[in-house]
Amino acid sequence: MLDHREQKALAAVDFDGLLSFLDELVAVPSLDGSPEEITVQEMVAAKLTKIGLAVDSWEIDFETLQKHPSYSAEVERPRGIGVVGQMGAGQGASLILNGHTDVVPAGVLDNWTVDPWRATVNLTEGRVYGRGALDMKGGLCCALFAAKAIQDAGLQLLGNLYIQSVIGEEDGGCGTLAAVTRGYRADAAIVLEPTELKIAPAQAGALNFRVTIPGRAAHGAIRYEGVDPLEKFLLIYQSILAYEQARNQDIDHPLFKMYPIPYPICVGTIHGGVWASTVAESLTFEGRLGIGIDENVSEARRAFEGLIERVSAADEWLREHPPTVEWWGGQFAPAKISSGHPIVLTVQEAFTETTGHTTGIQGMPYGADMRHLVNDGQTPTILFGPGDVRRAHQPNEFVPLEDLETVTKTLVLTIMRFCGIVHHDPPVAETDTFL
Repeated sequence: MLDHREQKALAAVDFDGLLSFLDELVAVPSLDGSPEEITVQEMVAAKLTKIGLAVDSWEIDFETLQKHPSYSAEVERPRGIGVVGQMGAGQGASLILNGHTDVVPAGVLDNWTVDPWRATVNLTEGRVYGRGALDMKGGLCCALFAAKAIQDAGLQLLGNLYIQSVIGEEDGGCGTLAAVTRGYRADAAIVLEPTELKIAPAQAGALNFRVTIPGRAAHGAIRYEGVDPLEKFLLIYQSILAYEQARNQDIDHPLFKMYPIPYPICVGTIHGGVWASTVAESLTFEGRLGIGIDENVSEARRAFEGLIERVSAADEWLREHPPTVEWWGGQFAPAKISSGHPIVLTVQEAFTETTGHTTGIQGMPYGADMRHLVNDGQTPTILFGPGDVRRAHQPNEFVPLEDLETVTKTLVLTIMRFCGIVHHDPPVAETDTFL
C-alpha cells in the first residue's frame, strides 16, 4: 500500500527528462578506453550535481588498481574517471545503484535502421533504439531519475543512497572495482543490467581465453607437406563442444534451469595464416568460458587447460607441438546472494505495487559488475533492470519504454523503503491526493 510520500515521489518522476538525458548519453560513443568514456562520465557527474546529489568525481589510479587480484581489462586506459553521487542523512540502511556508461562498438552501420548514436524513440513499437540505450545507459538513467523524483518531491532519505556511474564494465569492470577500492560499500546494491524486469540474485562468471595452435607452413601447391592448424582446431573445437555439454548436462539449479546451456563456452574469433596459398604457421582462437555460480575460478581454468592437454596428447603433431592457453581480458568471477535477502524482497514488493504484477527470480548467464560488489565489496547485490540482454551487442539495440518507466518507479519505492524517509513534513489530510 502506497503512503502519501510514495505517491508524491512517483508523481514526480520526470519521464520526458529521462528520455532527453538518455539521448544525450547515447549520442556520446563511449567505447571502452576512448576519450568519450571520460566525456560521458563528466556528463553524468554534472547531471547528478544538478539533481542535487553530492558528487565524488575522481581520477582512477590504474597503476594501483591493476595490482588488485580482481582487476581485469581488455584495453589500456591512459585515463579514467569514477563518479558517485550521494544523498541521504546517513542514519539508516544504505543502498548503491550501479550502472556503466561504456558501450561496445556499433559494428557495421548499414545493418542499423536508425542512427546508433541517437536515442530514437519509436512510440508505435514502444522502444528506444541506440547503442547503449539498453546496455546500459537506460538503466543508469532510471537510477538518476528515481533519485530526482525523490528530490523533487521534497523528501529526505534517512539512509544513504549512492549512485555509481562506472566505466569499463564491458571489458572487465575496472570502474566498479575502483569504486569499491575507494570505499563505497553499502547494505545492498542493485546493478541495473537488462534482466527482462526479473530480479537476479546470481550472475554466472565468464573468462576470456586465447588458444594458439602451431602448424607447419608449406606452399599451397604441396599443402600435404605442411601441417594445417585449422585441421587441429577442428579437433579441439569438437572436444570443447563435448566438454560444454558435459559441464551443463546435470545442472538443475533453480535460478539457471530455464537455460538450455546455463554456462556456455563460446569461440568468438579465429585468426590464422598470412597468405591465401600458404598453409598457416599457426592459428589462434579466442572465446569465453562460462563459469557456474558455485564454481572455483582457478579450478575451472585448470580443467579447461587439462582438456586442451588431453586432446593434444591424442594427436601426433599436437603432442610434439602443444597449443598454448592464455587467460586474457575480462575475467568475470561468478557471484550470488540469498534469494531471501531484504533487497530482493524490497524490490519484489516495489515492483508489484508499481505494476500490479509479480516478477520472477532468475540467475543471469552473463558476467557483470555484481561480482565486484559482492566478492570484493561485501555488498549484497542483485541485477535488476530494463530490457532483454538478447538485444544488446547487436544492430538496432533497443530498450522498451515501458520497462524504463517500470524500473524507475520500482527504484523510487525501493530507495524510499530500503533507506527510509526522514519524517519531518506535516501529515497530509485524508482529502489530499497525489496523481
